[in-house]
Amino acid sequence: MPSVPTTSLDLNDPAVIADPYPYFAAERAEHPVAWHEGMGLYLVFSHAAVSAVQRDRRLGRLWTDKEPASYLEPFNLLHRNQMMENEPPTHTRLRRPVASAFGRGHIERLRPRVVELAAGLLADAGARGGEFDVIADYAEPLPVLVIAELLGVPSGHVNELREWSQAIVRMYEPSPSAAVVDAAVAASTDFAGLVRDLAAARRAHPADDLITDLVATELSDDEVVAAVVLLLNAGHEASVNVFGNGLVAMLRRGLVPAADTARTVEEMLRFDSALQLFERTAIEPVEVGPEGRSVTVEPGQKVAVLLGAANRDPDVFEDPDAFRADREHNPHVAFGVGVHFCLGAPLARMELSESLAHLFAVYPGLRLAGEPTSRGTFVLRGYHSVPVTGGSS
Repeated sequence: MPSVPTTSLDLNDPAVIADPYPYFAAERAEHPVAWHEGMGLYLVFSHAAVSAVQRDRRLGRLWTDKEPASYLEPFNLLHRNQMMENEPPTHTRLRRPVASAFGRGHIERLRPRVVELAAGLLADAGARGGEFDVIADYAEPLPVLVIAELLGVPSGHVNELREWSQAIVRMYEPSPSAAVVDAAVAASTDFAGLVRDLAAARRAHPADDLITDLVATELSDDEVVAAVVLLLNAGHEASVNVFGNGLVAMLRRGLVPAADTARTVEEMLRFDSALQLFERTAIEPVEVGPEGRSVTVEPGQKVAVLLGAANRDPDVFEDPDAFRADREHNPHVAFGVGVHFCLGAPLARMELSESLAHLFAVYPGLRLAGEPTSRGTFVLRGYHSVPVTGGSS
């Protein structure tokens, strides 16, 4: 019986966090899939294997409450009842009403508002002088304001939403500290409390927003809360980190967006993926990897797809380590594949396209004004701060 390939890639290593792509390339050249003893799961490196894992219904998202369950119940409650942590038919039941609400024109209705918000944020940033932090002053508040408006969360809560989101998603990193756990529990408690209050208010007084749509469905109170928190967290984190990662890549290379901004957005999504790792669990034996190099994943074993590794696979992308603002062939997996494909992808793409275009329209000479500060996390990869400067048009 052939031996199973193994890897000891340390996802907590500061060098890996700073630039994981050379490490991914070395691993991918040796094996598309490998067992990681320290993490107790398989890591998947190639584009073909990552895509296959995400499409295989025998490899599912099976939520297991984190321990100690009693203390972590506020955090567990938000995840146990959300679509991302469940498989069909539960996933289908949880996703359908949200997808239906998204399909009623909310996103396109928001496009003029996204442009208006972007203009306002850049005007405020410019009024403070020639330099500003494009993350804190622009990329981070914009998607929070947009998703809050879509859902019907008052703008006065925006700062809280940002803090709660960041506290919760730090739990997704390998080996979170006790302080991270405590902050996630507190944020989950406060976040859920706000959403429950808003849901009750919408039941009494409906409005033209997504929370009103959701409370009118068959979803339970806990499921409505989980859906709203997921949309706020995912809508915020993905857009902020894609924008920051892609913008830094462009500015370091002296690049500007292509005439077709949508192509540049797709390259931002591919080149430096905001979400790097997504786990699945086998519910029956599954062969993962190409013939002759596959491994058998047994029931209960976990598989973690490395989206960033897939998005730099030279078998799929020409010159994968180059940022091409007008790249044509770009089948990246940044939004996932299969039933868990990101529901908010159309919103994220619209936000990114409009905000990127507006930024370079106002600051055509935009450039870095200092060294960007990384968030220092692997699973959700991004920047805490990106100082920029540029002449106004």
